[in-house]
Parts: sequence; C-alpha cells; structure tokens
Amino acid sequence: MLNQSDHLDQLFRMLADPTRRAILDRLSRGETSVGDLAKPLDMSLAAVVQHVQALEESGMIRTRKIGRVRTCRIESAALGQVEKWLAERRAMWERHFDLLGAVLAEMPTENEKEKP
Repeated sequence: MLNQSDHLDQLFRMLADPTRRAILDRLSRGETSVGDLAKPLDMSLAAVVQHVQALEESGMIRTRKIGRVRTCRIESAALGQVEKWLAERRAMWERHFDLLGAVLAEMPTENEKEKP
C-alpha cells in the first residue's frame, strides 16, 4: 500500500492533467456515465476510459457497471486529502505573513526616522 506522501503525490499527478480535472469538474455536479463524460472532450472514448481508470486507481472516483453502462461518481475523501494538505500550507503562510506584518508594523516609518 502507498504511504501518505506517495498517495498525495498520486492525487496531485491526477490533478495535473487538464482532462482529468475536466472529468472531476463534471463529476462534481453528480454521477454520470463514461459516455457522457466523453461527449464534450476532444478525444476517443478509449482515451477517456484510460483517464477514468487512472482516476479510479488513485481513489478520486468510483465506478460501477450496470449492464453495458459504466457510471462514475466522485470520491470526496480523496479530494479532502488534497484540500487538507493545501489548508495546512495556507495556514503556515498566513502565520508567516502575520509575523512579517508585526515586524513591519514595529519598524519606524520614513517620517518617524526624520524626527530629531
């Protein structure tokens, strides 16, 4: 099994591809078939299936087959991991900027430097 860092790397690789992001964007509005996912994309159904398989292997989506139709849905837990990682980085940078703001606020301004 992949460790947490390897899994996060895999999720970001999935998000790096514009076709996969388009598929995820469409699935964020609800379940749909692979055929419907392929309609707006400028590629073959076989190519879309490969993207769907990669997204499923990463855990970002789940599929189920009923008869001849494969339906896809987004798996929010995987996106939650990406969101958590980004939120942690955002919080760290906000703390850094707050500290920088405090240091800058304590520095004398040009007008204060000129006063005797």
